[in-house]
Amino acid sequence: MSAARAQKLVNGWETVRFELLNTPIRDLGLQIEGSPVEPLIQRLYSELESKGIKFRPEFYATDGWGCPDEVPIIGIPFYLLDKRLIRIEEEQTGEIENSQMIMMLLRHEAGHALNYAYRLYKKPDWLEVFGQFSKPYRDNFRPNPFSRQFVRHIVHHQYGRTYAQKHPDEDFAETFAVWLATPPEEWRERYRGWKALEKLEYVHALMQEVAVSPPAVKRRHRISEARKLRKTLGRYYAARRKLYAEDFPDFYDADLRAIFRDGEPGGETAARLMRKNREALVASIVQWTGQPKYTVSMLVRKLILRCQELKLPAPFDHARLHFELAAYLASLVTNHLHTGRFKRSV
Repeated sequence: MSAARAQKLVNGWETVRFELLNTPIRDLGLQIEGSPVEPLIQRLYSELESKGIKFRPEFYATDGWGCPDEVPIIGIPFYLLDKRLIRIEEEQTGEIENSQMIMMLLRHEAGHALNYAYRLYKKPDWLEVFGQFSKPYRDNFRPNPFSRQFVRHIVHHQYGRTYAQKHPDEDFAETFAVWLATPPEEWRERYRGWKALEKLEYVHALMQEVAVSPPAVKRRHRISEARKLRKTLGRYYAARRKLYAEDFPDFYDADLRAIFRDGEPGGETAARLMRKNREALVASIVQWTGQPKYTVSMLVRKLILRCQELKLPAPFDHARLHFELAAYLASLVTNHLHTGRFKRSV
């Protein structure tokens, strides 16, 4: 491709991007039919059918994944319904759900929808296996990533591999997702000796009842429906940036200077070294803390910018730096995971 052709494509995309960012979300003409995510929804329906489940959850476009409270309908992020919006989402946040992650999320949300449609959470045996549905729903909790009481399903996302520990409703949804996606002989082998196996066996038996029963709840209440959102796409991303900005701490110079001590004058800068190792660092923190990639990525990005502003040089001992920096970031992220806030290390 010639340079002129490439520049023309860039200019064309910038025009499209500008127009989209200045368009109210409700006017984007989004619909699930014919969208990139529709084939994945059909795949979910096929998986449900293969398990003998006739229930088909309804979907609608909204501003994030989830089911309204105790309502058997699933919200899908509106940006997944248009390839141009998918590109903008990735530009704005640095990540986008791939087809594998979308399927994992669809199965998880289908577990919620089915739980609500059949009011399974009211059954005495459900309560005995998963716990009180009325238990307070906490955004911040202390997960045990090595616990064998819970299945391990969704990873490297806001749902995290320890998300089942957050609430009985989430425990059921994650257990259902594993049951739906995995043949019985596989999950029985994988979770042999685990407490989680008892939950899988319970879901396996429970779904036999569901297969021959009509849903008890058919309400279709929707929240934050995309076709009613008046804010422009640009304002939507500005609000998200503000939300994350309020959640990030100011990085104290003393912390950074302690980490990047013994720098080589005139050598490689701390910011440049951080950028080279950014992906590996983010991936490692996400894997072992269960925090969203976007949150960790933004944290690392802000740290890099502050290092650049302070003109900090990289130390000669890169191995020590990697360990120390990873520990520092992990402490900030772990504090956020447990308390909902980042804290300055002391």
